[in-house]
Amino acid sequence: MTELSIVIPVKNEAENIGPLISGIAEACDGKTYEIIVVDDGSTDDTADIVNGLRAEDARIRLVRHGRSGGQSAAIHSGTLAARGPIVCTLDGDGQNPPEELPKLYGPLMHDTTGRLGLVAGQRVGRKDTVSKKWASRFANGLRARVLHDGTRDTGCGLKGFRREAFLGLPYFDHMHRYMPALFRRDGWDVLLVDVSHRERQAGQSKYTNFHRALVGIPDLLAVAWLIRRRKKVQVMAPAGDNEGSGND
Repeated sequence: MTELSIVIPVKNEAENIGPLISGIAEACDGKTYEIIVVDDGSTDDTADIVNGLRAEDARIRLVRHGRSGGQSAAIHSGTLAARGPIVCTLDGDGQNPPEELPKLYGPLMHDTTGRLGLVAGQRVGRKDTVSKKWASRFANGLRARVLHDGTRDTGCGLKGFRREAFLGLPYFDHMHRYMPALFRRDGWDVLLVDVSHRERQAGQSKYTNFHRALVGIPDLLAVAWLIRRRKKVQVMAPAGDNEGSGND
């Protein structure tokens, strides 16, 4: 039985995917795991490389999108395909060190309350350009003031969560940036952990600061609306449906 699924959303990461998968295997050693690579419309050799690795290791799986749907779509497809009850994600560009994965799946596997739904990484010592870090700082500050979600870095790709809890969230494009707020909206506990960050060794970023700003504000307002409209009461069983009626 698979106890852990690692989902990697990728697009044109042929130079990074091999070393990343190798690092994930080391980080998950001793666990019954699978690695699901979601190829989000790559036009390079990413899928061919993954298929070559699959031939050597049956724990590696490939899900392909015919055209690019974005990171949230890739995470959603990977989670739907996952066989494990616990799912961890990390970016396919190699900037999320796979050795940080135990910080994510460990708390979920040892949770005795049944209430921990999400363990979210927060990057320390980011290895990005100054403009990218300033843009993220502004976006995270605005999001925190509106949503009060308690985290300083929702853009970090390192996340671990219960599969059924994630699939119960409202799905929309860019939802991966609002997961702490969405999990709390549904009554789940959220744990925040500091994680390290690496410089990109190959390839190019798929996002620009302008693109992030363009989609960020409508998404933020939509999530704020979802939180305000969340279900606040539970439906009680009708009278007479309780045990002890004597009609068994």
